[in-house]
Amino acid sequence: MCGIVGYIGHREAYPVILKGLKRLEYRGYDSAGVALINNGLNVYKKKGKVAELEEASVGKDLHSNIGIGHTRWATHGEPSDRNAHPHVSNNGELAMIHNGIIENYAPIKQELINKGYIFKSDTDTEVLLNFIEDIQKNNQCSLEEALRIALKRIVGAYCILLIDKNDPETIIAARKGSPLVIGIGKGEHFLASDASPIIEYTKEVVYVNDYEIAIVKADELILKNLGNEKQTPFITKLDMELAAIEKGGYDHFMLKEINEQPETIHDCLRGRLLPDAGLIAMGGIESHIEALKNAPRILIVACGTSWHAGLIAEYMIEELCRIPVEVEYASEFRYRNPVVHKGDVIIAISQSGETADTLVALESAKEKGAFIFGVVNAVGSSIARLSHAGAYTHAGPEIGVASTKAFTGQLAVLAMMALKIGYAKGTITYERYIQLMQDLAAIPDKVKEILQDTSNIQRIAEKYKDAHDFLFLGRGYNFPVALEGALKLKEISYIHAEGYPAAEMKHGPIALVDENLPVVFVATKDSYYEKIVSNVQEIKARKGKVIAVATHGDTIIPGMADDVMFVPDADEITAPLLSVIPLQLLSYYVGVAKGYDVDKPRNLAKSVTVE
Repeated sequence: MCGIVGYIGHREAYPVILKGLKRLEYRGYDSAGVALINNGLNVYKKKGKVAELEEASVGKDLHSNIGIGHTRWATHGEPSDRNAHPHVSNNGELAMIHNGIIENYAPIKQELINKGYIFKSDTDTEVLLNFIEDIQKNNQCSLEEALRIALKRIVGAYCILLIDKNDPETIIAARKGSPLVIGIGKGEHFLASDASPIIEYTKEVVYVNDYEIAIVKADELILKNLGNEKQTPFITKLDMELAAIEKGGYDHFMLKEINEQPETIHDCLRGRLLPDAGLIAMGGIESHIEALKNAPRILIVACGTSWHAGLIAEYMIEELCRIPVEVEYASEFRYRNPVVHKGDVIIAISQSGETADTLVALESAKEKGAFIFGVVNAVGSSIARLSHAGAYTHAGPEIGVASTKAFTGQLAVLAMMALKIGYAKGTITYERYIQLMQDLAAIPDKVKEILQDTSNIQRIAEKYKDAHDFLFLGRGYNFPVALEGALKLKEISYIHAEGYPAAEMKHGPIALVDENLPVVFVATKDSYYEKIVSNVQEIKARKGKVIAVATHGDTIIPGMADDVMFVPDADEITAPLLSVIPLQLLSYYVGVAKGYDVDKPRNLAKSVTVE
């Protein structure tokens, strides 16, 4: 959600911070600000885009070798200049930025008001900052110690960066449940909520763990826990290139990332899927195959697009492995006191590896003895470190807020996982195992085929861009694809869209059908094909507009539909990797046709790091 950048070293801090904030714009935000120490504490902040902050800072004294910057996604208090970060303490000496939510801010705020503190914003962040000031004043202690005391009292999630105008050589940072990475340079350090602002300066980073405090100077990094015990920083090499977070000639990151999918799916399969050898090489599964194949139950925990990937995985695992699977929204799973037994396997799916709801759900399940398997894209992320085992999707950085290549990467990993467990368990034959491996290996080229000419999809988007509602329908493996198509259209075009199992249409949604309603059928050739043909006929009988995703060579569905988007033939288990591509493109082209910023949809954040 919120973006955080900090710098201390020999460079001018402001340009580094500003460029870093621009790199973090994809996360979603409504205001931006910076704090610099230069002849005192100077704070500049503005509602709106980073470009507006940049414009408002023209002519200001921005020379400094230390600073912190922030892009805010509003939780407490409306988007405004006064609610933007950084916030300044009552005594004017401290500035702080914060990603997360302080749940018990209200009673602390009242305590401080009773002591005479004045609040200039509606944020929980300013409450925490003044609480730190109050502790420091009353205990005559260092800022580091005041922060440590405060963090033991507060409830919630946080990534905090603090500077003190009386100490222009130190940034103090802390995290719990919200990511923080520190880049290590020569006589300089970079701090950020993800690696994208750091990679052009250094590849050496430290991922700060929950309940750790970092004392960061130009030439020194000290990590401590809340008990004031020093921790050894674990330095990791970033596996990321600058070109991966730039548009590379495309109009939007979303279009670039859709078009990258032949390569990203190939990268996910490469070295793992070996059909000629009859082998799937996945160390995270091989090392724990007994726990996985003998699991009495598998629970898949995820949010948003990752939840849709989990629904498809449910179909895959139950069919190929014959293990009962439940798919849970992480946000509901953690609060409803779920039944989790020792031996249960929890598969956590997350693009960022930092999704707050998923993290808390995993912590609870792990305490109950469940085996945690993470499917994430971000190396070194919190979910990756919390899991007993896992698999990376290797999709590379995804800048567009609406997930595309991360989704297909997740499906590729989950398909390999289901195949490997099913074959080890003996619930699929060798012939079926090899056939599905070959089918999966062919997916990147088939995706490339879909992407060669998208003019028809662009034409369809233009035709339906003024619709007020869409209905997406599918059966079997294509039902979650319909859900994902509806979500993409909502996210990118702000058009109301519903995803439904096609068989459920007669149980309510058919009442919505008239000559103005576009109905998108995911109707590829599979075991449900004859049934989906009947559903299309029911919509046509009520004058609905039918847009179909159909298999090349099909003549029946195209003969009934108003518009058709074709995909190559594939086994129904791997077909979602293909049928989702036209739906991603449809949402993209509708959003562009309506004039929206498809990379940064309103109100959305890329990584949801607060509950």
